[in-house]
Amino acid sequence: MIDPLIASSKLSSAGLEAQSARLRVISENVANAQSTGKTPGSDPYARKTITFKAELDRALGASSVAVKDVGQDQAPFPVEFDPGNPAADENGMVKKPNVNMLIEMADMREANRSYEANLQMMKQARTQISATIDLLRG
Repeated sequence: MIDPLIASSKLSSAGLEAQSARLRVISENVANAQSTGKTPGSDPYARKTITFKAELDRALGASSVAVKDVGQDQAPFPVEFDPGNPAADENGMVKKPNVNMLIEMADMREANRSYEANLQMMKQARTQISATIDLLRG
């Protein structure tokens, strides 16, 4: 049987990895929020999405989290009149990325809070393990 303190550390570690990947995807979306195509009528940057899956960790006897897929948002690209843009079509319309900064900031805040919660769990487990070792030393 596995130690519950070690199990909680491993589960927190999986949560940290998942939220770290989520933050990378969000930061890429924010960085490319204004990236249009390079040729007339070409598609701009498409917002990326991330999905997670629950995995059974048989060694721990508990469900864990992992990244399932990084995909693309299928929402339509907004169009804006900008005839001077190199990506403008014959009518002067430019496709803009389907990145909504309000959604990205809300997702970033949620991912950051989840990351911090997992980090705090890991710190607590480490503190408990240290306290147990101190008790055993006597």
